Order: sequence, then C-alpha cells, then structure tokens
Amino acid sequence: MEDERHRSRRRRRGLLWAAVAVVAVALGCLLPAALVAAVVRETASRSTGDPASRPGGPAARLAAAIDTALGRQAGALLRGDRDGFLAVADPTARADLTRRFTSLRALRIAVWRAEPSGQPTPEPGQPGRWRQAVTYRYCLVVPDCTPSPVLATTRWRETPDGPRLVAVEPSASAETGTRPWEVSELVAAVGRRTVVATTPDLRSRLPGLLAEAEAAAAVADRYAVDGVRPDRYRIFYAGRDGWRHWYGGDRPAWTGGYVVTVGGGHHEVVLNADALRAGGVADLLRHELTHAASLPAGGWSDRHAWWLVEGTAELAGAAGRPVDRYAGLDDVRRMVAGGGWDGRLDTVAPADDAPADRVAASYGVGYLAVRYLVDRYGTQRLLDFFAAVVHDRRPMTEAAREIYGEPWSTLHDDCVAQVRGGAR
Repeated sequence: MEDERHRSRRRRRGLLWAAVAVVAVALGCLLPAALVAAVVRETASRSTGDPASRPGGPAARLAAAIDTALGRQAGALLRGDRDGFLAVADPTARADLTRRFTSLRALRIAVWRAEPSGQPTPEPGQPGRWRQAVTYRYCLVVPDCTPSPVLATTRWRETPDGPRLVAVEPSASAETGTRPWEVSELVAAVGRRTVVATTPDLRSRLPGLLAEAEAAAAVADRYAVDGVRPDRYRIFYAGRDGWRHWYGGDRPAWTGGYVVTVGGGHHEVVLNADALRAGGVADLLRHELTHAASLPAGGWSDRHAWWLVEGTAELAGAAGRPVDRYAGLDDVRRMVAGGGWDGRLDTVAPADDAPADRVAASYGVGYLAVRYLVDRYGTQRLLDFFAAVVHDRRPMTEAAREIYGEPWSTLHDDCVAQVRGGAR
C-alpha cells in the first residue's frame, strides 16, 4: 500500500496542472477570437455579394424568421417550457436540443439570448438548407450578470411553416471551446456561492462536492483583488468522457483540474473525477476558485508573473497550514539542491512537457515566495501588488516600489532567499 507522502504527492501533481491550463487557455483565446471575427466577416461578405442575400431577398427574409424563432426558443428555455423550446426543431435535432434544454435548466439558466451574426448562407448542393452563425449569451443562477458568449453554427431547413432548426454545432472552434452543456447531459447542485454540475452517472457526488465548493468559495472570496467577487463560482466535475471533450479536452490523464476564462468576466472550473479519487478535492477547489476570484475578467497570459498568480492560488489552497506541511516541499528541495532552477522568479514557470516533480517544484517556489510576502507585509499588500501586476500589467519594478516601498531587486532576492531557506 502506498504511504501517505506518496499519495499526497500524487494528489499534488494532479492539482498542479490546473493553473498551467489557465496560461494555455488565456493564450489560446487570442486565436479563436480572431477566427470568430473572420467567420462573421466572411459571412457578411458572402451575404452582400449574393443576390439572394440582398435586402428583401430570400436570405434576408429567412434571417428575420430565424431571429424570431430563436427569440421564441429563448423565452421557452427561460420559462422551463420544453415543448416550446423544441417547437422550432426539425425531428433530427430534438434529441440534442432536449439534452441541451435539460442541462441548461439544471444549471439554473437565468439569461439566454440568441443573436444571429450576419445573414444565413446556403448549404452548397442542398436546396432549402442554410447555415447561420449565432452568438448565444448566458448567465447561470444570477439574472443580472454580464452574460458569457458562445458562438456556434446553426443549420436550418426551409419549410412552408417557416425555418426548422436542424442542428446546433458545438462551439469547438470558437472562443474557449465546447462548453459542457453543449455536449453532455448535466445534473447540478446550487449553493449560496457556487453551482456544481456533473453527468448523471456521478450524481451521487454532488452533495459532497457542493459542500466542499461552498467552503472553498469562502476562502477564494478573500482574493477578489478588484473587490468584485464572482456572482457564482461555476464548477464542472468531469468523468472520463467529459474530460476528453469539455473545453477541447486534450490534457494529461493525471491532471486535477483547470480554469477557463469564458467571457463576461466569468471563469469556469473543471475538475477531473478520475484524478481526484484519491482525495485532494478541498485543496484543489480552493486553488481553482481563487484563480476565478483573482484573475482579470479577460484572462491572463504573462509567464513572468506566473509565480505570483500560482503562488497566490497555492496560498489559498494550503488553507493556513504551516509551511513545513506544504506537500510540494520535497520537490522544491530536490530542484534547488540539484541546480534545476536559476534563482529567478520570472523563469520558474514549468515548460508544457516538464515532468511532474519539476511542475510541483515550480508551484512550490511560487507558494514560498508569496507566503513570504504575506508573512512580512500582510495579505492586503499582496492583493494590491497582484492587482497592479496582473490586472493593470504594470512592471514589477514600479509596483514593488509603490506597494511595498522596496526596490523590486531587493524584494525579489528576499523572496528567493526565503524559498531556499524554506526548502532546506
């Protein structure tokens, strides 16, 4: 039987990939956003050049009918009227739309708007078939939130009774990838600060997950550096299939979780059920929800500040435990003793293909550096420094002088000395 230290390290490494994903997703959002804009521009260009798409032409008339149908469907979803939601659907789309309806209602959908982008374009070689780009905007639980957008391609069939929705394609190539409710049936539990969702086969874990999430939210709320706490922390607990497909999937099997920036100032958390069977859910939730509370609305991608972002989440994840009980200390010791780190905080972020012990050590360096700042100067100054560097993108040299009254070179060396001392 594996000893507790080995189990702790395995849980730890499952936890660590989470924040690496924050960087990857933030960087990855840039290209898909450009692709989304290109799709809309191309649709508009083709529409204006096609006689059928000119004002008063078939495409223009169909666009108005589709807009009306989507509006009726949105109203039905918000009312909980499944039959009304499906009334616009072709028989071939009913199973998929029923699943989407069930999932969104489970998530307590509070805002749902469907906004067509440009005019519909004909499907080549398929008379009476059309494609229409649609931006869906949604809020969960809270009706006055800033909605998160999802751009998807819809397919329609003309009939004597008006257009019929044939399919809604998952948003695999837009923004941050496919949302869980687009491809999976979900069940959910809602608390005062969180909404936790999973698939029906994992329903029995919802009560425990909700309790852990609510406790983690109370910690994460303290790290809302701009003073604005998330209206609800959105957490998705993924089984094997969900892990492969939600938000694009393609992450290592040992990954514990990650955070995705989804627009509207919201971040959604995904947990890997397989990686968390041995435990570690509470630490992981504190870590991930702290990212959701502390990161800028548009995400973050500066590897030079990686130690600060991850160290802050690690501090929250540790829940006030003494430094000598931090699970990654052995990994930090080995990296420091083995010369695997050059002693600079801005280069400590691990490479994408780094081995698990190197990843754990990198997170440990961030934790020890941030722990030093908090122990010496207090939490509020850390949050002010975080806001200046991560939100306002100010140089650390400037932020350190203003917030801490110290040159960054001095503060940096003090942090590094604490890392090396804590790893002895």
